[in-house]
Amino acid sequence: MFTKNVGQLDRVIRAVTGFALLFAAYKAEGPAVYILAVAAGAAIITGLIGYCGLYKLLGINTCKVD
Repeated sequence: MFTKNVGQLDRVIRAVTGFALLFAAYKAEGPAVYILAVAAGAAIITGLIGYCGLYKLLGINTCKVD
């Protein structure tokens, strides 16, 4: 379906950043909660599936394919 374009280190960084943003959303108040939660969700999902649509648009590929 989607060709992976996010490398292993990039995926780990995205997942860790996503969980940090999720924690920040938990501690935040007002509209910042929703903004942080959406950013966290995007980071966690791209970290898990290994595909980033923005990377595709920019022609970036950090995944080493054999």
